[in-house]
Amino acid sequence: MAALQAVNKSVNNGRDPLVRRGIRLNYLTIGYNTVEAIVSLAAGIVAGSVALVSFGVDSAIEVTSAGAAQIRLRADSDPSRRETSERWTHRLIGAAFLLLAVYVLADAARSLLLREPPESSKVGIVLLALSVVVMPVLAGAKRKVAVGLGSGTLAADAAQTSLCAYLSVIALAGVGLNALLGWWWADPVAALAMLPIIVKEGVDGVRGRSSCTDGCRS
Repeated sequence: MAALQAVNKSVNNGRDPLVRRGIRLNYLTIGYNTVEAIVSLAAGIVAGSVALVSFGVDSAIEVTSAGAAQIRLRADSDPSRRETSERWTHRLIGAAFLLLAVYVLADAARSLLLREPPESSKVGIVLLALSVVVMPVLAGAKRKVAVGLGSGTLAADAAQTSLCAYLSVIALAGVGLNALLGWWWADPVAALAMLPIIVKEGVDGVRGRSSCTDGCRS
């Protein structure tokens, strides 16, 4: 028994630096995405932009995802808690994706049917451009931690951050085309273009799958 405990302690000590790095990255994610969500939602509501509001809601979900990842990271030292948290946090992230998909579909369809032209938003454009740069870097760092710890939940959280980068590009295209060319429909169409990515990640999360490599295990 003592030998087994010594082995487990050695293994956990090897994981500790990755856990600490993951926690720091998640604090950064929560801080940045909280600001991102508030600014995107405010700018989107003022401008009547479906793409910006959808991006803001995604940013709020990213905060939830990072919070779930924090729970998973803090349970890492206990194998039994690790396995339990791995299951439910992964599914929580997936469910959040699917809720976002329902919202995007309903709001974009309403905007197209009612032909509601959004106003241009300089604040929204600047924020989206910044996220195009920040999110891929953050996602790459988080994915390395996920693979190192063999965690599907952390891989799903990294995928959520990657998704935020993809959505920022799509939303920037829609908001930018509306601002530059007056193509009002580009904004809700950009929101609808986000759906396949959002739905895929949601279904994978609920089913307990992730984009992590085959070596990922809880």
